[in-house]
Amino acid sequence: MNYDHILIRFGELSTKGRNRKQFVQRLSYNILEKIKDFPQINIEKSRDRMFIKLNGEPHEPIIDRLQSIFGIHSFSLAVKTKTEIEDIKEGALFALKALDYKGKTFKITARRAYKNFELDTNELNHAIGSHLLRNTEDLTVNVKQPDINVRVEVREEATYITCKDILGAGGLPVGTSGTGVLMLSGGIDSPVAGYLSMKRGIRLEVVHFFSPPYTSERAKQKVVELTERLTDFGHSINLHIVPFTDIQVAIQKQVPENYTMTSTRRFMLKIADKIREKEQGLAIITGESLGQVASQTLQSMSTINEVTSTPIIRPLITMDKIEIMDIARKIDTLEISNRPYEDCCTIFTPSSPKTKPKKEKINFYESFFDIEKMVDDAVDRTEKLLITGKKKEEDSIMNDLF
Repeated sequence: MNYDHILIRFGELSTKGRNRKQFVQRLSYNILEKIKDFPQINIEKSRDRMFIKLNGEPHEPIIDRLQSIFGIHSFSLAVKTKTEIEDIKEGALFALKALDYKGKTFKITARRAYKNFELDTNELNHAIGSHLLRNTEDLTVNVKQPDINVRVEVREEATYITCKDILGAGGLPVGTSGTGVLMLSGGIDSPVAGYLSMKRGIRLEVVHFFSPPYTSERAKQKVVELTERLTDFGHSINLHIVPFTDIQVAIQKQVPENYTMTSTRRFMLKIADKIREKEQGLAIITGESLGQVASQTLQSMSTINEVTSTPIIRPLITMDKIEIMDIARKIDTLEISNRPYEDCCTIFTPSSPKTKPKKEKINFYESFFDIEKMVDDAVDRTEKLLITGKKKEEDSIMNDLF
């Protein structure tokens, strides 16, 4: 007998109705992608649980990877037994003895998915608990706050026994909410926005605006590494590197200084929207936080948003910088974002940008541009990289499950 399964609990997925099967299929696919270098593993699915059968594969590295997969509420190493009381009692004893149990308290939490089992829940708790007490030393019962909760899930085909729950990442499986285009600057905020969007099931296409020679290759590499970090929470991500120098230079020449930031953001949004359309995305994602900088006032966002009717998702809109930095630290992007390589958003920042830009003024200033030609040219010259977390390949894309 050994720990030969990992039991996965769905959490939010359990509230889904007729489309639950699609969510579970996507979660199964995401898990298999994450642990595909363990070829002996297979997955068994039920209505409200998923079971990874290890088949001799080591559980430690698999557990480590499962913790970053969205859609998992919690999971546990499990012992699988026949649904017969003597087998269940021996399985529970094995699971307990695999832990450092001496001097600890415990309780039994039985769950009878198989209602025709010979014992009811209370009888199961008593039978298993008595067996553990008879066959161990220095172990006591505490039904309110036990050190060890021995969970027993009785199903018709098998019974699963666990003793320790590991918290999952929560949320929805990446890919269940469609595709969104993340505008990734290289700063602290936008990677956090990408992470939170993935947690709600969005598959990312990432867009970065690159302005050589004003921005360096090291700034570009920083964005590649941030995108690699985001792949830890999903799969491969397409990174679109947009050549933005010509547009920024044109804006500096034509638009009054206090309106250059507004115009720059409007061009970025139009380009991101074009790429979204090409990649069949449904929304644009930004790292904007209300009032944090001049372009993130309500008046500025209203003026900038005018150039598109595409939904814009702002996961950080009500967060302050400390909250954002706490998440960045948690997901390991903070140190990368803090590297001192300037991006195109900072190199041409005006000294006194407008916080309440007027739509009629910016439309007048931009009327001297051939906007569509400038946008199309930037999109045509965009470099597309597939970021896998281990290497990058050009002009490739992950096929969606649906």
